[in-house]
Amino acid sequence: MSTLAFGLSQASRVAAWMIGAGAVGLALASFSASVEPSAVLDWLWRTLGGAFLALLVGLVAVTLVSWAMILRGTSRTELWLEAGLHAASGISTVALTFTLLGISLGIGSLAGQALTPETVQSIISELTAKFSLAFFTSVVGLPVATALRALLLVTHAAKSTPVPTEFKQIGVSS
Repeated sequence: MSTLAFGLSQASRVAAWMIGAGAVGLALASFSASVEPSAVLDWLWRTLGGAFLALLVGLVAVTLVSWAMILRGTSRTELWLEAGLHAASGISTVALTFTLLGISLGIGSLAGQALTPETVQSIISELTAKFSLAFFTSVVGLPVATALRALLLVTHAAKSTPVPTEFKQIGVSS
């Protein structure tokens, strides 16, 4: 029973972190672009798509749960580090997969259309939309994955490396 309570406690903490970070990110994006938050969300949904966003949020959640377990200092820290690193790497994989998917969809849309002066504008518009998905998933996913991997590795190193004696003498603790 205590394991279930601990797991729910970690899950609620991670949900709070993600909601807070999402709210701050949405506020910053809305403020910097001088648009309503709903316009930012609509743009994200149209640009990245629901599948990418769902996979991104799920993998970020797994990574943050792993980070919370490392912070907690459980006896299975190595297991949580591995799980978190795999989830963070999964974000990179998803980002690159969607990049290739967007490029493939863009190129595929060219194959079945005749390129004439009358159709050039609509074809370029469709191609641009597909390439936007392609490249923006990498622009979002790769830095997020890198930041999460760094967070996991630095936290793990800080938790597992004993504080040198000379630092203990000046009041630094682990």
